[in-house]
Amino acid sequence: MGPATGQSGTVEDFFLPDLCAPRSVLLMILLAELLVLVHVLAASGVPGFDWTLLASGSLLVQWVTLLSAGLLCQLRGPLSTLSLAAASSTCLLVVGVVTLASSFVAHLLAPPLEVAGGVTGWVLLRNVLVAVVAAGIALRYFYLQHQLQRQEKLELQSRLDSLRNRIRPHFLFNTLNSIASLIQSRPEVAEKAVEDLAELFRLSLREEQRDTTVADELHVCELYLGIEKLRLGERLRVDWAVDPLARNQAMPSLLLQPLVENAIYHGISTLPEGGTVQIAVACEGGDLRVAVENPVGRSPVRARGNKLALENIRRRLEALHGAGGRLEVQPGDEQYRVELRYPRESPA
Repeated sequence: MGPATGQSGTVEDFFLPDLCAPRSVLLMILLAELLVLVHVLAASGVPGFDWTLLASGSLLVQWVTLLSAGLLCQLRGPLSTLSLAAASSTCLLVVGVVTLASSFVAHLLAPPLEVAGGVTGWVLLRNVLVAVVAAGIALRYFYLQHQLQRQEKLELQSRLDSLRNRIRPHFLFNTLNSIASLIQSRPEVAEKAVEDLAELFRLSLREEQRDTTVADELHVCELYLGIEKLRLGERLRVDWAVDPLARNQAMPSLLLQPLVENAIYHGISTLPEGGTVQIAVACEGGDLRVAVENPVGRSPVRARGNKLALENIRRRLEALHGAGGRLEVQPGDEQYRVELRYPRESPA
């Protein structure tokens, strides 16, 4: 099973998945039936296919599979507090005991389905060994799958930490210059800008202790746009279209602000006349849809940097929501539009 390292003590970080979930139950039934089918084909061949053996084998294997899955599902909480070796051994022990008891009970209750010779100690031992080996293979798969998912989450967290720690020097310098120019003429505006800058950095660099919502991410964008407004003035215009029902929906941290930042950095700031950034957030069916649109910029170098930022967001969506998270780029001659969507879920 791998190195005998201790578990985190939380069910969410346990390598054994929820075997009571409908998808897991269906998968186990199909795999168990395929295992029985392979055994019958190997034992009787195609011309003399033994339907009786298929029926008796299916009944026994499906019973063992579902009963073992049900017990492990109930024991998942206590098992998550054990070390990896102890948890794996306990799982194999449960499967072995269930197989032994089920084989013996099947012999007593359904003798017509027994193979010739009846049930002996060797037959019971064979059934237990086959079940334990199959369970060991399944546990090994679950462990590797869990490690892969953990690695993906760590990589996602690393990219998010990198995003939090990446403060563009030009943004900081331009903001400080704008504040410095306002200290004498408009001190109250300069003071407000310093407070907004500090709040923006605090929100961007915070360690996540709770799920963020659309409202939280909109607040970050408002702070950022307010600071950029000091530098760009009337060149920067913003058109908001936010569905009130979407404000309490969950949204990954720093998902919307980088899109708005790219729209300004790669679009508005490269245009002498400026332009309008259109931000739309809406609930559509079971999805949350976010769209950010801006005039096409005039800097090829910045356009290449834009692709890297969008790829980062795309990978975050895929890691969090799988195929349900999508990011689409719709470039045009005059407008550049980025749209993303992912399944709606209420924040925890």
